[in-house]
Amino acid sequence: MKKQLSALALAISIASPFAVADDKPIIGLITKTNTNPFFVKMKEGAAMKAEASGADLRTFAGKFDGDNESQVQAIENLIAAGAKGILITPNDSAAIVPAVDRAREAGLLVIALDTPLSPAEAADATFATDNFKAGELIGEWARLKLGGEAENAKIAMLDLSSSEISVDVARNQGFLKGFGIDLKDPNDIGDEDDPRIVGNDVTAGSEEGGRRAMENLLQKDPGINVVYTINEPAAAGAYEALKAVGKTDAIIVSVDGGCPGVDNVKAGIIGATSMQFPLRMASMGVDAILEFAKTGTRPEASEGLDFVNTGVELITDQPVESLESKSSAEGLELCWG
Repeated sequence: MKKQLSALALAISIASPFAVADDKPIIGLITKTNTNPFFVKMKEGAAMKAEASGADLRTFAGKFDGDNESQVQAIENLIAAGAKGILITPNDSAAIVPAVDRAREAGLLVIALDTPLSPAEAADATFATDNFKAGELIGEWARLKLGGEAENAKIAMLDLSSSEISVDVARNQGFLKGFGIDLKDPNDIGDEDDPRIVGNDVTAGSEEGGRRAMENLLQKDPGINVVYTINEPAAAGAYEALKAVGKTDAIIVSVDGGCPGVDNVKAGIIGATSMQFPLRMASMGVDAILEFAKTGTRPEASEGLDFVNTGVELITDQPVESLESKSSAEGLELCWG
């Protein structure tokens, strides 16, 4: 017990950016890591909203991507501290569920941010990007950009991993639908039989992974002229592989909207990207917990979806008719805002 109390005291002392006050509602933010810029922006959004609202924000993170144990301990600490609610980006969507169950049984509102729990209903709500829509926007942009040549496109699909996690599948399938390719099983990657698809490869969401995957698919068909990428680091790697063989005119599209990615739109490396909004995601989450603390009201999913949609915006310097977008200059003012 003494060890548990000591751990709790330490966690509170290092995690909260605000002075602890009895009349301030406590809100917990638990991110996958403290190093990923996406989660840094999320923490920034939660901190700004909590400060403006007079809430006591306690922040925690996994020591590394995949660290479920630290997230479980953070939940236990927040239950003991009497928190009103928890915002969490789970490292393991299934393994975290028993700890989330304990939090909800203790009366806390639990909101998953960006990544749903497994099952999704294990949380009170999920606040996330509509990743299918994000993929659909860049797919439609690429199709309209090519015009009549879209019928003869040679497409490389640079996915995240072979595990087919929800975000990977949604972005992939959204892109294909936007490009006008018939989907088979919308929960599966790589089952389409459209001859325009050269192939799929995995990138682990990294620049090196994007480079390697692009090299592999270029060996399969050097005529590739459209490249879908799961995120902007993978897109940067794909560009390096294309550049090495003199194919800088290939269209690369992506998802994320971080400042480095938007800079690559400005530089012409990425043709278009779908920007998501982690700062807004966390800010909306804080608002939802404060409303729950006051009235007991739980957030409701966006119409037609099973989560609260926090928005997505197409960023490109090559706008196409009939598709709303913002320029890279406008995107650089937002950058995950």
